[in-house]
Amino acid sequence: MDQATVSAARLPSAAGASPAMAQWFALKAAQPEALLFFRMGDFYEMFFADAEAAAEALDIALTYRGEHQGERVPMCGVPAHSHETYLARLIRRGFRVAIAEQMETPEEAKRRKASAVRREVVRLVTPGTVTEEALLDAARPAWLLALVPQADRDGDRLGAAWLDLSTGAFETEALAAADLPALLARLEPAEVLAPPALALPGAVEATPPRDGARRLAEAWGVATLDGFGSFSAA
Repeated sequence: MDQATVSAARLPSAAGASPAMAQWFALKAAQPEALLFFRMGDFYEMFFADAEAAAEALDIALTYRGEHQGERVPMCGVPAHSHETYLARLIRRGFRVAIAEQMETPEEAKRRKASAVRREVVRLVTPGTVTEEALLDAARPAWLLALVPQADRDGDRLGAAWLDLSTGAFETEALAAADLPALLARLEPAEVLAPPALALPGAVEATPPRDGARRLAEAWGVATLDGFGSFSAA
């Protein structure tokens, strides 16, 4: 299964869903490319294509929870108290995971006469944004790589920037488009952000930021980038 898109595949409509599952559909619609860890008591549950993908990746049992629109609902779950172990395995397989927590107790839900406990996505975990020691691979950096195409008189070029959030390491480089495979082989990035034009398999679509020099100067708290060297548009 394609890890970047499996979660959005084969998703039925929310019509006729129970109150709890209606929440699941709403949260899933907001995070279509992530597996949704949906907190239900002591477990994070996954449903439909999410459950099928996670059960395969984690080698855990795929079960079913009732029916929706006349079809059985695939389900699998992981214990909340040990979810980081499973989360680490999913992240290392290239999945993005949205964690939806219960934002109130069942008693609080009853007091406001709600038919389901309110849940919200509190975090989106991706291979390039983890900082927890339990989720990191100690043998290599978890590079988050961003790429922006930049055509100039010297031919097709790319602007590249990569960051390891766990250590703060940050580098940039302008390179010929033809040199991209060598950069990817050298960095082995955990996650890539790229505009659709680059069409990189598994890359997350991103809109290139405008006025990158100004944003970089703001990030470093300086008035100009002159002290960091010479920066081309890429």
